[in-house]
Order: sequence, then C-alpha cells, then structure tokens
Amino acid sequence: MGTVDQATTGSHLERYDQALARDPMSAIGLIRDWMRTDWRALFAELRERRPIFVTPGFTVVTRYPDVAEVLSHEKVFTVRAFGPRLEAALGAPFMLSRDATPMNWREKGLMRVMLSPADVAGVRELAGRLADEALDAAAPQGRVEAVHRLFRRVALGVCAEYFGFPGPDPHTLSRWTRAIIVDGFANFGGDPRIQAASEQAGAEMKAYLTERLARLRAARSAGRDLPDDVFTRLVATVLPAGIGVDDERIVVNMAGLPLGFVESGPGAMAEATEQLLLRPQVLAQAVEAAADPESFDRYVWEALRFNPFFKLLPRICERDHVLAAGTPRRTLVPAGTLVLAAPASAVFDADVVDEPEEFRPERPDHHRLFFGLGHHSCLGIHPARVVICETVRRLLLRPGVRLLPQPEGEIIRAGGVFPDRFVLGLDPAGPDVRP
Repeated sequence: MGTVDQATTGSHLERYDQALARDPMSAIGLIRDWMRTDWRALFAELRERRPIFVTPGFTVVTRYPDVAEVLSHEKVFTVRAFGPRLEAALGAPFMLSRDATPMNWREKGLMRVMLSPADVAGVRELAGRLADEALDAAAPQGRVEAVHRLFRRVALGVCAEYFGFPGPDPHTLSRWTRAIIVDGFANFGGDPRIQAASEQAGAEMKAYLTERLARLRAARSAGRDLPDDVFTRLVATVLPAGIGVDDERIVVNMAGLPLGFVESGPGAMAEATEQLLLRPQVLAQAVEAAADPESFDRYVWEALRFNPFFKLLPRICERDHVLAAGTPRRTLVPAGTLVLAAPASAVFDADVVDEPEEFRPERPDHHRLFFGLGHHSCLGIHPARVVICETVRRLLLRPGVRLLPQPEGEIIRAGGVFPDRFVLGLDPAGPDVRP
C-alpha cells in the first residue's frame, strides 16, 4: 500500500485526485486507508459525486441499485478469484467458490434443507442458554471480554450442539477457523507460511470430520439413538444414486459451517453491541422491547446498518459489462476488473432508504443487506439471525452493561477486520432481568 499523504487537504476525492497525479499506488493507498478509518464519509462522497468509482486497482460500487446489480449477476460478477485459498485449505472444491455450477446449486440446496427455518426456536433457546452461562461466569468480575468469553463461546457452542461439530475441543475448532479464515483466506500477500498453516488446519479439520462421520454411521447402523443436529441429518439423508454427494462432499460442506459462522457471527455481535451502547436513548428502547425477542431483533439489524461487519463484497467481472445502463451512472466495467460492491454504502442511499441517517428499527430487511443479496446471500440466514440477536439480547439485559473508556474498551481486530477483544463493564450484582 502506498504511503498516506497527510499533508493534502480538501475532500476525499480531491485528495485522491491529487495523489493519483503524483503516484497511482499512493492514491490507491489513500482509498484503502479511508475504507478502514473513514468509510461512512468516503462512501457518502462517492454516492454523490462518483457512485461507480474507477481506480487503477479496482472499481467501487456505492449506490443501492448498482450494488444489487453486481450481487445479482453471478455469471458476470463472480467469486472465482477468491476461492483457491479456501479450497486449498479444504483440499477439495467448495460449493461457495463455484458460481452457477451444478455443484453449487446441488450442495447449497442440500445444506439449506439441513439448516431448516423450523430450527429457529430451538437455536434461539440454545444461544440464550450459552450466553447466560458465559455472562454468569463473568459477572462477579464486573466485566466481560465479550469476543472470546461470550460471542465466540456462543458460536462454538452452537457449532457443537446444533451443527454437530464440537471439534476435539472448542479451542481447537476456534484455532482452525482462525487459521483458515482470518489468516489464510485473507492472505492476500500470498505468504507461504500463512498458507501452509491454513492448509494444515484444514487437513486436521477434515480428518476429524471424517472420523466423526464414520462414528455416526456406525452408531446409526447399530440402532443407537442419535442427536438431531445438522451433521447427523446429513448422514441419515438418503440421496438418489449418482447425485454426487458422497462422504467427502458431506465432510467439506460440514467444514464450511464453522468457517462461515465462527468468525462472522461474533463479528456481527460485537459491532451491533457497540452501536447500541453508543446510543443511550436507543439502548433504553431496545431493552424495553427485549421482552419480545422479535421486536428486539429489529434494533440489532438497524444497529448493524450503521456499522456492518462486511462493508465490501469483492467480485471479479468475467466479461465486459455495462453497469447501471440507462442511467447517468452508466459505466463500462471491463473483463478482469476487481469490483468492490459496498453494501455498507448502499444502505445509506437516500433514493432507496428513507432518511438513512436516522435510527429506525422498523425498516424493512431489504434496506439493510446484512446477509448479502442474490446468489451468495447467507446460506444459514435463519439460525444465524437468532444466534446473533439472542446473544446480544441476553447481554444487554444484564445490569450495568456499558462501554469502558478507551483504550481498555476499544474493539481490537485481528487482521484489521475480525474482532479479537472487546471488554465491557457489568454490574457484579443486580436484579436478575433474564427472560
């Protein structure tokens, strides 16, 4: 990344244009830095002045209709370039890296059946129990390190009891997801040591799952009672011969569940919690609404609109494509372009979202885009929604939960993205307000 020029003044675009005339790499560095530190102001300026923002390294798409167009055209804007590191870690093709292929449609459909909407009530109850256990343990200290002691603990518990994937132990499963997703998948520099560690974690994960699958099959053959979890459902499902879902495909798809959830789920919990705690009046309204979980959930999703966990969704343009055709924004995107669709910007597009700067829990879900859109919208949206919301609800029902002064209360992020530490204050004792 080029050095950020702190001496220039003016708007983001003026500073970018000045840097571009001197050194294109420095200009790209400015944009990358602002995307981390000043993304709201940057995106607001881009929406107004250059909604399809073409740079020498990538194109950023900021308006709602254009973001939706990118995310809805999986044969034009694909994830092809981002799958190899993940597939190398898993040692096999993975459906989410294979846009618009029979494997993608077949296995995504199968996993959506396994992650049934009918499970939502039970998964919410599970998440609430796990959250209360974690908070009970932390309360005597008057504080909780929320990322590992609460959010990841709940996510790993859901993996164990609902997915049927406990790992040899929670620490090992957590280590696997960190090595593959936080380190390996984000290894954009191609560091061979990071890639080797990611592949080692993937091999360990697959070996564990293969052994667990064999034990499940043996127990089923012996007529023993089995739990109703996702892994057991996959093992018990009788699929037509030749459909192409053998034991290896079951193992690979099971591996994908914690990889898609253990990092992003706690990330969303951390961001939503911070946004609500930053707004005392909204927080009071949310706690008042918490007697009805569905009413409370709306506060979580609106909080995440103000700081979504995934702010940019990268795609590769596979062939020349005219984006926003028929509008003044019309732009030819050449084949091979790295396109960064910005849902974090789209949800502040005033042409679609009424008064976007206001906190309005009653907004419709499609004004938030948290779970994506189109071909790659979240596979496990139904259980994921309730795990995120119920964990935050149980936390905010605790007496005295509060942000601590920085630097102690700052969210520390692994890889600059994934929350790794977030210390919150709690009252050591107080009225039991749990449901």
